[in-house]
Amino acid sequence: MASSAATGVVVWITGLPSSGKSTFAGRIQARLRDGGRAAVVLDGDEVRRALVPTPGYTPEARDAFYATLARLAALVAGQGLVVVVPATAHRAAYRAEARALAPRFVEVYVAAPAEECRRRDAKGLYAAAATGLPGMPGAGVAYEPPEAPEVVASGGQDDDAAERVMGLLSS
Repeated sequence: MASSAATGVVVWITGLPSSGKSTFAGRIQARLRDGGRAAVVLDGDEVRRALVPTPGYTPEARDAFYATLARLAALVAGQGLVVVVPATAHRAAYRAEARALAPRFVEVYVAAPAEECRRRDAKGLYAAAATGLPGMPGAGVAYEPPEAPEVVASGGQDDDAAERVMGLLSS
């Protein structure tokens, strides 16, 4: 019988702001729950708001935040759970650290054109970046797309990509 740590996995969903990461995470969580498997979503925005003091957006603060998020995801996955992490993590190094810490790791890249992300802009981030908000990935700060993600999704509604993730989680 496999240990619980061997069954835990971190599914890190990366992409530009407003690409559909949280929507895709919700689809994965729903499929897992429908299949009787527990899943925890650690949405980057929600975790950021829960931490005290609230992490900032300087390069150093982002380094610390993503290190914390990676450790938290690995801790929960180590308990045998599926941890779904929709978080931009705009630097490949952030995702590499998360991969190194996790018992198992699946990287999902939600590929959406920057123009589409700006059009969606549900949180007003791109509009704020255009008027001076500094340091936003995809608008002033470079986003480093994954070189070899396990799954590429075309936006948050990609059912084929969700099925590929589910296949990886069942293997």
